[in-house]
Amino acid sequence: MTRVPLRQALADLPPYVPGGRAPVGAAAFKLSSNENPYPPLPSVMAAIVDAAADINRYPDMYATELSEAIAARLGVGTDTIVTGCGSVAVLGHVLTAVCEAGDEVVLPWRSFEAYPIAITLAGAVGVPVPLAAGGRLDLAAMAAAVTPRTRVVLVCTPNNPTGPAVHADELDAFLEAVPSDVLVVLDEAYVEFVRDPDVPDGLAVFADHPNVVVLRTFSKAYGLAGLRVGYAVARPRLAAGIRAASTPFGVSHPAQLAALASLDAADELLARVDRVVRQRTRLLDGLRAQGWEVPDTQANFVWLPLGEASTHFAERSIRAGVVVRPFAGDGVRVSVGEPEAIDLFLEIAGEHLSR
Repeated sequence: MTRVPLRQALADLPPYVPGGRAPVGAAAFKLSSNENPYPPLPSVMAAIVDAAADINRYPDMYATELSEAIAARLGVGTDTIVTGCGSVAVLGHVLTAVCEAGDEVVLPWRSFEAYPIAITLAGAVGVPVPLAAGGRLDLAAMAAAVTPRTRVVLVCTPNNPTGPAVHADELDAFLEAVPSDVLVVLDEAYVEFVRDPDVPDGLAVFADHPNVVVLRTFSKAYGLAGLRVGYAVARPRLAAGIRAASTPFGVSHPAQLAALASLDAADELLARVDRVVRQRTRLLDGLRAQGWEVPDTQANFVWLPLGEASTHFAERSIRAGVVVRPFAGDGVRVSVGEPEAIDLFLEIAGEHLSR
């Protein structure tokens, strides 16, 4: 019997592995998906409830009101904003808009695991560049990897899953070295958690470099991971191309209203981010006091470079009541969650070193 063939690229497509959940019937803290540990604010929940009355209607296809609100908050033109179903979907639209079959996309590795998937589905070829010491992006090596076939370079800052963010001097040198017709995507999904004074202002970099696109999301700091709202900031011509490649009606009506309500409550939400950052500091300090060598992190997670012991450590952790995210052979990422979760995880981490 003849079968309908699938694209050959799918055979080699790496699967996206979501953060694990606690086994059915087990009680455990979920620190595996970099989620905001706080539930929606009452005002945001009210907006979602109100939006439910209209879900028989298609949403505003271009999320006009939300785009205007984002643009006003960032101080950019509305025509530079492109929304989508999370920043990962927007990235896919960016690659579709600029990559022809066989074009190259330079990316750091290890980095966000959706990158190789999005690159392959766009018909492009990924060129991974190993990270430098301490889980940092090696921007000099990434610039050296650019060839005449390169169309895009992905810069994840802070880097997921290792945590460090690129510094302004590194990025300036990198952008000076990269040709102006190569698109540089600054993926700033965790920008609200950054406290390092040496990290550049992504919007200022965007203003100075026409080949830079900035990606951001409402999933992390704003706590809307379940509603999927992200956006790109791009020059109007590029933004129009990305918009043309986007999934029609990609951001639901409840998601749009929730994001608008979140912007209205930004001060309250960012105060929560400050609390997460304080817990991040407590987690880092606790791990280092135990003897762990942990990279600096500017995101809402920490990275334990456990190598081949990663999977075993994650299995022991979930049995003890904390679900973490192992990357087999490389390390374990631990999201910053509730204070009680951090207390328990520090106990687990300390016991691991004492074995």
